Amino acid sequence: MNPQPKILVIIPAYNEAENIGSVLDEIKGTGLPLDILVIDDGSFDRTTEVAQAHGARVVRLPINLGIGGAVQTGFKFARDNGYEVAIQIDGDGQHIPSELPILLDVLARNEADLCIGSRYIGERQYRTPFARRLGMIVFTSVNSLLIGQRVTDNTSGFRAYNRRAIEFLSRYYPTDYPEPEVVVILGRTGFRIQERAVKMRPRHSGAQP
Repeated sequence: MNPQPKILVIIPAYNEAENIGSVLDEIKGTGLPLDILVIDDGSFDRTTEVAQAHGARVVRLPINLGIGGAVQTGFKFARDNGYEVAIQIDGDGQHIPSELPILLDVLARNEADLCIGSRYIGERQYRTPFARRLGMIVFTSVNSLLIGQRVTDNTSGFRAYNRRAIEFLSRYYPTDYPEPEVVVILGRTGFRIQERAVKMRPRHSGAQP
């Protein structure tokens, strides 16, 4: 990877008009040399208008494709425009942009093709409702068996991908359970996966794509 790779932040967003502006301001506030692409996944509110007002490029999908279709749209854009790194981050303000360097450093060192920001490792363990936590345990156990590697936060939407992963996922990106399925697909096809501890804020408003 070049010392200063071309980086694209992909933000899937569905009815996130209340959150997207502050998310974009935080990302720009990091001072990192990157571009931002918001994928408006068929929102009924002013997500597109707010994102554009805060300086982001926006692709507006005519219908709601879900998180898988929205993120793949971002990967296709990254592939076609020569980006070497793609960062996926939610548009609801849960992820903390100041932690982007944690993920980028792993790719800069060529230690992984995908680096996942995990809520469940180190001293930053994130509290979730019991039912959701149980689901996480199931995903972790099944995926660990399938790829021969323990991944603690299979559903995290805070991720960084290198060019090799971008090209692969621009051709195929799952739609049913996209985040955990991506872990399995990449893990079983020889891609290197690592995790780093990150924090996450509570969700206040908006809707999942």
